Order: sequence, then C-alpha cells, then structure tokens
Amino acid sequence: MGNLGPVRTVLMASALVLGGAGALATAARAETLKLGHSTWVGYGPFFIARDKGYFKQEGVDVKLVNIEDPKVRFAALAAGRLQALATTVDVMPLYLKKNIRYQYLFALDDSNGGDGVVAKKSIKTIADLKGKKVAFNEGSVSQFYINVLLKQAGLSQSDIDVVNMTAGDAGSAFVAGRVDAAVTWEPWLSRGKKTKDGHLLTDSSTTPGLITDVVLAPTGYVQAHGKEFKALYRAWVRAVEFFKQHPDQANVIMAKGVGGWLKKPKVFAETLTGIAYYDKARNEAFFGTASMHGPIFKTVANAVNIWSGFGKIQVKADPEELVNLSIVGQ
Repeated sequence: MGNLGPVRTVLMASALVLGGAGALATAARAETLKLGHSTWVGYGPFFIARDKGYFKQEGVDVKLVNIEDPKVRFAALAAGRLQALATTVDVMPLYLKKNIRYQYLFALDDSNGGDGVVAKKSIKTIADLKGKKVAFNEGSVSQFYINVLLKQAGLSQSDIDVVNMTAGDAGSAFVAGRVDAAVTWEPWLSRGKKTKDGHLLTDSSTTPGLITDVVLAPTGYVQAHGKEFKALYRAWVRAVEFFKQHPDQANVIMAKGVGGWLKKPKVFAETLTGIAYYDKARNEAFFGTASMHGPIFKTVANAVNIWSGFGKIQVKADPEELVNLSIVGQ
C-alpha cells in the first residue's frame, strides 16, 4: 500500500495502547479507499454517494481523487497511492505487468452516442474509410473504438491513413476540412455533421458495452478488501437510483462534484445524454456469471487482441483472470 506504511505503524501502536484486537479492527476499518478518476460525466454518481452519505452508510470510507492523465493515475495505483480507478475497459490491459495485475469490479456508464465517427458524405460505411485520412488519438479509447469497427468491416488500421491527434483536435480538423473522417465525441460530433460535406457515420449507440467505464483495482488488494469494494458498489447503485428518481437535484450535485468543464448543471445534463449509467440490473447483465459470461468478457477480449496487435501489452491478459464476478454478484 506504499505511502500508508507509516500511518499503519501509528495506528497499530495506538491500537495496542487502547486495548488490542478490538482497536486494531477499528483502525483497519478506518482505512480510506482512494479512487482515482478524471473529469467525466459518467463518474457523477460517486459524488452523490459522497454527499448523500451512502459510502459511510454502506461501511466504506472513500476519497475521490481527480487525476486527468491516465498514465499518472495508473502509476499512482501501482505505487499504492490509490486503491482503485475509474476508467474505460480497454485501457487496463495496457498497464498490466508481470508483478502488477488488476481486476474489473463493476461498471459505471456506457457511451450511448457520446462517441462516434464523423465523415464526408461520400463515405457511407466504415468500409469506405479505406485509404482515407482518419483522425483520432492513438493509444486512447478512440483508437480502440475505430479498430473494433474496422475489424467488423473486414479492415485493419493499416488500411486507413491515420492522423494522430486528440479527440478535440480531430473533430476540429474535420470541421476545417483537413481530414476525411474523425473519431471524436461531443460537441465535435454535432459540429461535424453540421458541416456542408459532413455527416455522422456511426456512433457508440450501435455498439453497447464497447466503450464502458468501470472501477478496477489491484487483484491482491481486492482479495484483501472485498468487503469494502462490495460496499463501494452498493453505494454506487444507490446513487444511480437517486439520479433516476431526482434527476434535476442529482445533476446539481454531480456537476458541482465533477467540476471542471462540467461544473454547470446545464452543461452536465446536456453531456449526460451521450451516456447511460449502469444500475444493479445493467451491471449484472454486463458481468454475467461464471457459467454465463456477460458482454464485458467480449469487450476485454477485443481490447487484449487489438492492443496486442500493436505490441502494447507486456504480459498475457486473460479475461477470465481480469474480470471479478464477486462484487456485482454479491
């Protein structure tokens, strides 16, 4: 757990003074679970859970830590400065190492039209992208997304002319007419399809479960702290239910908590239309059971295959090992 060593020493010493095993148990329960995340509408219910007291009511102390750069987030997780992350399914295999293993615990949100491909009107199918200039951010979920689409169309990334840039720059480049297509998200999907020669080629509403945010954590830590992660999941489910019942109030809480470019409830609500939160039923369907695997196993397999093809995965990654069914299935 990295930086918690000195804290544990003090807690243990205090516990012994206070009277042994009972105090030690109290100290162990007081350990904070630090969850890293970026600024994203899909993580809003965590702030409902925090502000409504669901975390503590379910028996877990959670600190939400904003870290925008995924490389920095995973470095902090590997060093024990964080205990869990919120990120898309496809990212995790990139950070697996021989002595560093992670598991997916439960799903948060699904891109439901929030990601997509804008293209010139002459490009009517994904197959028509062959030989065309396509802008997207290499090493990101956009690269994963377009590669799955290309594979389904019988193509590979080598069949297109890749222009590497961020999602925002990709959208801007398409609007300016510098590329034939762009893999991006809002507001660039809307801006792209409003151009004279542009249209929305496809979006993530046609590929449910492909671009999905999840909570993941180090395998060993999950094994030792399953109780806390089950409590975290229950708090998340309660927060999503609160959102369903009180959307306007929920958006105010979430916008304030997430902050950044989403700090205004109106902007938050508009961005929210591109995703769908995962409640208890959707999580159970997405993860499935040991005898009947859910869609997450296919998404993980796609990520492993695609990133392996680019030589980006350092160790063998088996979906059976990476997907933990005990949290959702509690």
